[in-house]
Amino acid sequence: KLNNLISFRSTMRDVDIAEESSNYIRYQILQQASATLLASSRNLKAQNVIGLLGSVS
Repeated sequence: KLNNLISFRSTMRDVDIAEESSNYIRYQILQQASATLLASSRNLKAQNVIGLLGSVS
């Protein structure tokens, strides 16, 4: 019975570590995607302003 309990606890820890690792990686990917989108939107805004200024002259 004690061996089963020890085995169960070990399995639960492994599951928790795997789940947390998966969550960490997922949030890292989301953060990188957000940063890329933000940089892209800034670049597009700058291009729009340059385009507008170019069409005025």
